[in-house]
Amino acid sequence: MNQLLKSAAVLAGAVMVMSSSWAADMTGAGSTFVYPIAAKWAEVYKKATGNGLNYQSIGSGGGIKQIKAGTVDFGASDMPLGAAELEKDGLVQFPVIMGGVVAVVNLDGVKPGQIKLTGPVLADIYLGKIVKWSDPAITLLNPGVKFPADDITVVHRADGSGTSFLFTDYLSKVSPEFKTKVGAGTAVKWPAGVGGKGNEGVAANVQRIRGSIGYVEFAYAKKNKMEYTQLKSHDGQFVQPEDSTFKAAAAGADWAKTPGFGVVSTDQPGKTSWPITGATFILMHKTQADASKGKEVLKFLDWAYKNGGAMATELDYVAIPPSVVNLIEAAWKSQLKDASGKAIW
Repeated sequence: MNQLLKSAAVLAGAVMVMSSSWAADMTGAGSTFVYPIAAKWAEVYKKATGNGLNYQSIGSGGGIKQIKAGTVDFGASDMPLGAAELEKDGLVQFPVIMGGVVAVVNLDGVKPGQIKLTGPVLADIYLGKIVKWSDPAITLLNPGVKFPADDITVVHRADGSGTSFLFTDYLSKVSPEFKTKVGAGTAVKWPAGVGGKGNEGVAANVQRIRGSIGYVEFAYAKKNKMEYTQLKSHDGQFVQPEDSTFKAAAAGADWAKTPGFGVVSTDQPGKTSWPITGATFILMHKTQADASKGKEVLKFLDWAYKNGGAMATELDYVAIPPSVVNLIEAAWKSQLKDASGKAIW
């Protein structure tokens, strides 16, 4: 798995093929945020059942386009679609995993989790207002840390990205100026910086460029031994990105009352809540043209919900709670049908 991630960091837009290429293999595309755990689940599921998954890690925007076009069995996006869009395109949406997005830096002598940043400071860096690591806005947060006078190179996503949506949604909540000038979305007009395709591409650029800062899903930062930062929580406490702070943020999600399960969990209240926490959502067509393939996708996801929790924790994700899984599987029964209108689950 570690080798998979190292390869992914070099090759943006990586394609995950955890299967032989026989006709019954499931196909999916989208979120790079979910790639590390999806790869692990697919590997173990293949060994357990013989059924394969071919997943293209192309970014949430690409996943949304492909499921709408009907070229894959499911799409995966870290930005939930609204109820009107789901209805218009005949789609069902539900969360599969949660995790955290972290800021990562390339600075000499800095250890992972050592540097402290606040949301407004991070926003000003991405607005191009803070351009030096020696800026007082950064050094005053980090007494005792020796920052170089180097320029800051901002790295962002170049593709349509759910990770970008979570990152920009958070910055829009904590910085009125960022909300006005950039806003939240899977693809935005960045004021400064260089782009990378996928979490893999951003990670590779940050590792390559001295003095850079970027944002990736935490599994990419940890497995690639990158220097990630602390962030100040909604309630004013500096927190590390880790299982407990992701879970603290996830605990505030009210799935039952949100249409299409479309919860956005950034900037959640709580002293220990990680500020940039979010879910990856699976998108499927309500009417399944190939009911047997649709059922295979649901069997895989059911297996992942019930057997994949330990693997998720190992890779620093947060599993969907059993009570929410019950809601999701009830939605499968009522919403996913074959061409004749018969439930496939």
